[in-house]
Amino acid sequence: QPEVGKPTRTCYSLPGHDFTYGMYLQRRDGGVAEAIGHWDSVKVKPHVRVMPRDFVTMGRMAVGEGCTTAREFALYYKFKDLRCKDEGILRYGCKIPPGMTFGRPARPSTPFFDLMQHRYKELWMESQRARTVVQHVVKKKVGILQQCLPLLDVRGNRTTFLRAHPLPRKEESFWHPQRFEKVWTPH
Repeated sequence: QPEVGKPTRTCYSLPGHDFTYGMYLQRRDGGVAEAIGHWDSVKVKPHVRVMPRDFVTMGRMAVGEGCTTAREFALYYKFKDLRCKDEGILRYGCKIPPGMTFGRPARPSTPFFDLMQHRYKELWMESQRARTVVQHVVKKKVGILQQCLPLLDVRGNRTTFLRAHPLPRKEESFWHPQRFEKVWTPH
């Protein structure tokens, strides 16, 4: 029976002050001194990485040996077990090759002397002059060729004729059934 005027208790009674929660490990629990003085170190096991089989190279070599059927290829694959080469230089436990640097190389500095003397503008102007000379030479060659074409009596094909005389565009007409042609519209 609950006490008069008080709600029923919904929790269990807790143990006394001398009770310790958790599990006591006698061999490891040495306090702060043992934690600082004796670190648990994990020894790294050598990681042997098995690379996948290189079927492209094995197939190429099998064709070179004269294999033609699937059974011959399967027997050749059992006989020759080639693995892909490990292209990753930096794997866990591997040594870094000497002289290797990480990151992107620095951009070469712009020569200040070239900026002061407008060297880049001069290079651009030279390229533009060379471009106009080439365009002029090409125009001359095309002009000479067009003058020589009537003399050579070269016949044009359908494509050249259609380029010179394009076909007229057809006007788009929407087709309607006959019954919709005469529709009464009130005025």
